[in-house]
Amino acid sequence: MTMEETVAGMVAGLRKGTLDSRRAIVHQLADLGEEGVASIIEEMEREEDADVRWYLAGALVRIGEPAIEPLIEALVTSNDDEARRYMAAALGSLGEPAIRPLIDLLGSNREDVRGYAALALCRIGEPAVDPLLQSLDRTSGVQHTCAALTLWKMGELGPEALQGYFEKKEEK
Repeated sequence: MTMEETVAGMVAGLRKGTLDSRRAIVHQLADLGEEGVASIIEEMEREEDADVRWYLAGALVRIGEPAIEPLIEALVTSNDDEARRYMAAALGSLGEPAIRPLIDLLGSNREDVRGYAALALCRIGEPAVDPLLQSLDRTSGVQHTCAALTLWKMGELGPEALQGYFEKKEEK
């Protein structure tokens, strides 16, 4: 049985399983590790059921860092906005290891990609604040603006940090 067939079979179980069986399938998908990431992402793009997409995103989060680059690539190349929402949620749940590649996406020439990256960074929250502030010093143009806007959208944490950043700039 190929990896694609294995993952497709598990996805079928996610569609009709009980809550306990769905949770078990998420663990089984995660146990596939790095080898299963591409197939899980492909199923996420094909799937129409939001709950199933959520479980697939959860499996990718459990796989961890090996899922980051394939998720970033899929976020850029996919044409399915619903799937990309779940990809961004997974990246946001992966936390600190996903920050740098997400900040890099803030410089994308595609507005939608920048938006999904910003959503993921907002989901990460506090660990993303300092890297975003640092990116303000080393970027310009769209990426600079998007980093500032992402900080602004983070609730209290980001705007306070952003205000402090600009106050220090004015003092210099």
